[in-house]
Amino acid sequence: MTQSRQSQVSLSDTPYYHCISRCVRRAYLCGEDKYTEKSFEHRRQWVVERMHYLAFLFNIDICAYAIMSNHYHLVLHIDEALNESLSHEEVCERWCQLYSKPILVERWQSEQIVSEAENKAALAIIEGWRGRLVDISWFMRCLNEFIARKANKEDECSGRFWEGRFKSQALLDEDALLTCMAYVDLNPVRAKMTVSVETSEYTSAYERIHGVAQQHEKPQEYPFIKKPLFGFVGDENQHHAEKNTQGLPFSLLDYIELVDWSGRIIREDKRGAISNQRPKLLSMLSLDDDSWLSLASSFGKDYHGAVGSLEALAAYASNTGKRWIASKNQLRLH
Repeated sequence: MTQSRQSQVSLSDTPYYHCISRCVRRAYLCGEDKYTEKSFEHRRQWVVERMHYLAFLFNIDICAYAIMSNHYHLVLHIDEALNESLSHEEVCERWCQLYSKPILVERWQSEQIVSEAENKAALAIIEGWRGRLVDISWFMRCLNEFIARKANKEDECSGRFWEGRFKSQALLDEDALLTCMAYVDLNPVRAKMTVSVETSEYTSAYERIHGVAQQHEKPQEYPFIKKPLFGFVGDENQHHAEKNTQGLPFSLLDYIELVDWSGRIIREDKRGAISNQRPKLLSMLSLDDDSWLSLASSFGKDYHGAVGSLEALAAYASNTGKRWIASKNQLRLH
């Protein structure tokens, strides 16, 4: 039975979620249609720009992404603390850049409310918007509806562009987070769309390496302040106080080293090509080379729903009202 999205999200267990959205039938998000020989490559930039715009408005950070020919992957981080710190005015300002403002809220902003009942009603609406600003369902809805309308207009057609529901995975611990991010960034390499992570455009790894979301991007054309990808804070050389800041618990250089090393081996499809110089993060995970490469290649196929250690899965099940989580979702690293 299909589970409600609310029952799959537990911020007390993890702020990290892997989301996948896929086109219906032969609809093309990007790539080239072999039947019509029409190219849809420009749509990748649509997704990247909209994704960054929504990250600017929502209190949701982008950890990793990959835009493929008929689907895309996102690894998102929900910033609940920042969301709670926003004033009512700030919530209004953000949400009303996406949707129209009710008359009652306009009156509240202009201090024309005439009764306590109206004031409470206006604040209830605003608090509802606050909840949506950390809701991955609303984030994905605002992304997918925008792309669907734009694609259907270009194709001069109507109807569904995306499958009915996006898929999501709760990433319950650091191992699951690291494995999923690497899996996402390695998508174009596994699909043989590119020869290395460094040349994998429309991925978070490419954006982190080159500092742009696309090779020909012109940042000054963005009509909003582009929020950076969620940062890495695991650098051993960082000051102790900085280590307490929010961010991905790894070093950026270590992460890029890991995905680049993995991508070259996966692309060559030769385990004998493994370099003697193992990435530092593999040693931290106590993983052998073959186990890691298997995880980085099949994470999306082998794991569904919440992913993590048995202890993390048990806590997640309890907090989401489930009796149990399938043991196959245990991330077996050892």
